[in-house]
Amino acid sequence: MDDHTRDYEVGPPVSGDPTGWSADRAPSNGWEHGTLRRAVIHGVRLYNAGAFHESHDCFEDEWYNYGSGTTESAFLHGMVQVAAGAYKHFDFENDDGMCSLFQTALQYLGGIPDDYYGVDLVDVRTTLTDACDDPTTLHGWRIALDGSTPEATDVDFSYAERLE
Repeated sequence: MDDHTRDYEVGPPVSGDPTGWSADRAPSNGWEHGTLRRAVIHGVRLYNAGAFHESHDCFEDEWYNYGSGTTESAFLHGMVQVAAGAYKHFDFENDDGMCSLFQTALQYLGGIPDDYYGVDLVDVRTTLTDACDDPTTLHGWRIALDGSTPEATDVDFSYAERLE
C-alpha cells in the first residue's frame, strides 16, 4: 500500500466483506486504500442525491493517486464515466453522450471484482447497459454501497467542495 492512499479514519464496510477490505490488515484500518474507500463513500452518496458533477469530482480526484493499468485506476476511471454520463443525461439531455460515456465505463469496469470497495458493480454494469437502450432506466436508480443506497449529507457536499 502506498502511504498517500492511507486513511485510518475510514470505518469498516456497513455489511459484507468487499474486495479491498480485510479485517486482518494491519496496521491500517482494514482498507487496502482508505482514501479510495472515502472517495467511494462520498462519490456514491453524491451520485444518489443527483449531484453528478460533485460525484464525478470525488472519483476523479482519487483517480489521480493510481498509476495507469491498476485495478484502482480502472475502477475510478469507470466511476468517473458513470457520474459524467448521468450528468450528460440529466443536465444536458444528451443521451448519445451519456451512452458513449457509459460504454467507456463498461470497458473500465469490466474486469473489476463485483463488490469492489463495497460498490455493487453487477448492478452498475447492468444499469449502464440498459440505459443505453432506455435512458429512463437512470430515473430513480441509485448506486448500492454495502447493500444499501445511501444519500448525501452536508458532509459529502463539504468533501466535494474541498476538492475544487
